[in-house]
Amino acid sequence: MLSGRRLDLLDPSPFDIEIEDIARGLARVARWNGQTRGDHAFSVAEHSVVVHDLFATLHPEASQQDRLMALLHDAAEYVIGDMISPFKHALGLDYKSFEARLEQAIHLRYGLPPKMPAALKKQIKKCDIYCAWFEATQIAGFTEEEADQFFIHPPKKLAMTIDPLPVVKAEAVFLNCFEALVSDLPKL
Repeated sequence: MLSGRRLDLLDPSPFDIEIEDIARGLARVARWNGQTRGDHAFSVAEHSVVVHDLFATLHPEASQQDRLMALLHDAAEYVIGDMISPFKHALGLDYKSFEARLEQAIHLRYGLPPKMPAALKKQIKKCDIYCAWFEATQIAGFTEEEADQFFIHPPKKLAMTIDPLPVVKAEAVFLNCFEALVSDLPKL
């Protein structure tokens, strides 16, 4: 990693994970394989912040720890990239266990439970799907009717503008969101 850490992909250690590496990697991974409108790809870093914001809006009672898990919901992609769910499924259990090990190491690094509670995971996934609907209709060329076939139409109270940022800005937005969330949490 650019931080100088050497991450063992088969046995990732929380001690080899740095938020700067995550932010840099996620800012350079394009959602929709880059097949979107605009001058910049919509990065997983920016997507993660939008999912966090949607989660915080829908669950104002959520703890900082829960909000941090929302922000980090795709953090493993800083190493493995962004793959669509059907492709992950086609790769099988080995891929999922690899992703789960990396996710656990990331969670432990930042003082989170190694495995996300099922109810929280479901809430965050719903926000992830809402974000995908906004992305589909605003930058990926879907009509609302088409997006409704693949994603959940967000509630009317959620208004979100998807505006792909340059890589450096996407990285900074992700890091700023992270810092705001961890500023009051115990330091590791």
